Amino acid sequence: MAFLERILPISPQLSLVLLFLLIAIWLFVSNKLRMDVVALLVMIAFSLSGILTVPEILEGFSDPNVILIALLFVVGEGLLRTGVAYQVSEWLIKAANNNEVKILVLLMLAVAGLGAFMSSTGIVAIFIPVVLAICSQMDISPKRLMMPLSIAGLISGMMTLIATPPNLIANAELVRAGEPALNFFAFTPIGLIVLVLGIGYMLFARRLLDSGDSVGQSSGNYNRTSMNDLIVSYQLQGRSKQALVMPNSPLVGKTLDELHLHSKYNILVVAVERWRRIRHIVVTASALTELREKDILLLDIADEQLDWLAFCEEYKLKPMAVRGNYFNEKSKAVGMAEISPIPESSNLGKSIRQIKFQNKYGLIIAGVKRGGKLISNEIADIVLTTGDQYLVIGEWKQINELRGSNQDFFMLNYPSEIEQVAPALTQAPHAILSVIMMVALMVTGLVPNIIAALIACMMMAKFRCIDARSAYNSVHWPSLILIVGMMPFAIALNKTGGIGLAVDGLLNLVGEWGIHAILASLFVLCALVGSFISNTATAILMTPIGVALANELDTSPLPFVITIAVAASAAFMTPVSSPVNTMVLGPGGYKFSDFLKVGVPFTVIVMIATVLVVPILFA
Repeated sequence: MAFLERILPISPQLSLVLLFLLIAIWLFVSNKLRMDVVALLVMIAFSLSGILTVPEILEGFSDPNVILIALLFVVGEGLLRTGVAYQVSEWLIKAANNNEVKILVLLMLAVAGLGAFMSSTGIVAIFIPVVLAICSQMDISPKRLMMPLSIAGLISGMMTLIATPPNLIANAELVRAGEPALNFFAFTPIGLIVLVLGIGYMLFARRLLDSGDSVGQSSGNYNRTSMNDLIVSYQLQGRSKQALVMPNSPLVGKTLDELHLHSKYNILVVAVERWRRIRHIVVTASALTELREKDILLLDIADEQLDWLAFCEEYKLKPMAVRGNYFNEKSKAVGMAEISPIPESSNLGKSIRQIKFQNKYGLIIAGVKRGGKLISNEIADIVLTTGDQYLVIGEWKQINELRGSNQDFFMLNYPSEIEQVAPALTQAPHAILSVIMMVALMVTGLVPNIIAALIACMMMAKFRCIDARSAYNSVHWPSLILIVGMMPFAIALNKTGGIGLAVDGLLNLVGEWGIHAILASLFVLCALVGSFISNTATAILMTPIGVALANELDTSPLPFVITIAVAASAAFMTPVSSPVNTMVLGPGGYKFSDFLKVGVPFTVIVMIATVLVVPILFA
């Protein structure tokens, strides 16, 4: 402690808080631990150090905004399950009419509009395959459209109060300071200004990203057409075999987990077709699937050296011819899709065998690409890495659940057959009605925002837009834990005088230059910090400083808090500053320098606009 006092002329407790903060930022940047784990370690550190009491550490769990964010995840899931978001993306393809400028404008408007009411990560995940399909259709590089997609996703956080956690955190800090709560569309004016600037800027900046490559050259041909195209892309032709289980087969009565066909023979059971009453049904092949006589097995055999006839003889199977249109005939039940890990997934760094993919998701992985090239290694031993592509096969129900959850993977490419099996497509009008009701209640202020979101969730449940399982699975718990775990920093900094020190430093540095210089300094500080840690953590750390600055200047804290919230969402400069940037990194074929080249100038443009407009709009 004495060492810290010599370095920093501040109190021992504040020195310790700053040390905790530096360690947390380093852990965020290094990505050695998950962000929610870091947040939990922060809570433990504050408790053991005695800086905060247990009620102060757990204060975030009683914050209504945390519950509101959880409810908004459920609302977004309802929009996904009813196909509302996907219908918008399909409309975009039809309306584009091979005009790149029109596509870019409509794309950014659609993403920003939808992202105002649901997770920007989920929206970008939905639109990635749409953009890839458009690029393939027009034979242009995905580099020209993927960056506008991620920027529009980030701008969507500036559109409404509920669009992103930093906005809700800013609102909570204002209320805590005794100021009136923000209305639903408080951020909309500045959001619209930034959106217009973003569209205009990307019409120019997309040319800086174009390497002259077509979609096939830069991203490995992500053309979204049919399951047959995916089969060709992953070289599955000739690997499919079909066999009838005879009555005397040793497979009868055994589960797939007991048979170990994959480990012994490198054989995957894709699906099981069996008689039920008077018709054939297709059963998903899971580890617990018990085989019966007269079952028809669809097998994927990766080992070219396997003696197929000898295998059938050993296990008393009758080989059957596999028709080329098998998947087309069974497309109502069995499907496939191409997925990629979400940057925040807990599965990263683990092998497919370790995460028990088939048991957890009810799907099998039939092929893996890394850097656009097929990996020939044993699939079960492949370690999940950001940017990898995995071809999964199984029931459409399981594929849709994986597509909508956005917990561990996002859908990179899905075949057109999936549109025939949307989970709750007929309930789309009810989902839209529920969202309209929520927005109306929030705008009018008839009920608190959290109650409005809860009403929307109950309406979606009543109209069967969502079910209990999908609702609970839709909540991104790591994000909530991150918010709750980072809140003690704001309390600790205030308690130990850290916020006062930051305020004095900023005022001494730029205080004489006026309100615009102070807002600019806040924006720059937020943008720099937010380039390496989450926008949520940035907002939690910075909003108390903004309020304290306003109190010191004896003025309204509103412009300061709004500027911080906008700056927290302006994570344009690095691919690690936001999950949406990381998600487009691989499909767009970008380098780190591409984000700097495009993101830094746009961040400066947004800063200038914010500093000039916010004092006028929020005086």
